[in-house]
Amino acid sequence: MNDDVRNIVLGVIATAVSGGFGWFSRTYLWRRALRRKQAFFGLPTGSDCLFVVNRQMGGKDSSLHRNDAFALLEISALIKDCGANVQIVTHDTARQGFGDRAEFCVGGPSSNARTTAHLASMLPGITVNTDAEQHEDRGAIRVGDEVYRWRKGLEEYVVLARLAGGEGGRPVFLLSGQTAVSNQAAARYLNRQHTHLARKYGVASFCLVLKVVNSDAYGPDVAELVADVTRAARTPAAAVA
Repeated sequence: MNDDVRNIVLGVIATAVSGGFGWFSRTYLWRRALRRKQAFFGLPTGSDCLFVVNRQMGGKDSSLHRNDAFALLEISALIKDCGANVQIVTHDTARQGFGDRAEFCVGGPSSNARTTAHLASMLPGITVNTDAEQHEDRGAIRVGDEVYRWRKGLEEYVVLARLAGGEGGRPVFLLSGQTAVSNQAAARYLNRQHTHLARKYGVASFCLVLKVVNSDAYGPDVAELVADVTRAARTPAAAVA
């Protein structure tokens, strides 16, 4: 074998080894990221999860607002990526505990009875004004001493929480907004920021307040983190007063 042939053979071998190592590294990193994602959402491959949908706020029937339907699509993409299965139920038929399987609960207490139950049992420091009459505090979210008021089309707030508990240890993700647009904004934020949230909180509980800015112009696209209210949200309101 002359030098030219030997150099060609060595070059082919080096390319194959380098390509194989690159493929192995990419596969390893992808699998590690997937495991972290599955752990954060409580969705191992082949597992089941619950998606609890609300009714349209102010609606007389059980219709689903289009933005809440879009929130379902945002979260369904996450569930599919984890290789899990989803069961969709309405808020008034989800009469079961939590922890046995992951749950995504969308909508504020005005439109979702299960949200009301989750707030009372796991986030007792949060109160939401559910009055039907128009006034300044309608829809306002109070966490401890802070009040987040709804300014239609200008400022809308949503609580995004990961609640770990129950016998099975699977989390509940609560997206409790003042409007359907804010619910969708929380779903989109969760979709985009889950890697950062998993890095910061791991599999622990957290509770965040997000603000949707100028939804009349930007829809659910412009949402910013206002505060981490985990401690205040988990402290009963009577204890804060």
